Amino acid sequence: MANPKHKISKARRDKRRAQRRLDPVGTGSCPQCHEPKLPHHTCLYCGTYAGRQVLPVVEQV
Repeated sequence: MANPKHKISKARRDKRRAQRRLDPVGTGSCPQCHEPKLPHHTCLYCGTYAGRQVLPVVEQV
């Protein structure tokens, strides 16, 4: 197995690792209320998932 010939500084290592976190999380819209939501997650606004009610809706004042 290959071994590194020189030490990689923490700044250089962390700069390389930070590149993956630049992509934004993809969001879709809920088919019921059209609010933004994460894919494969329950909608936090209307409480539906895959066309059925999963969470009870709490009225906000």
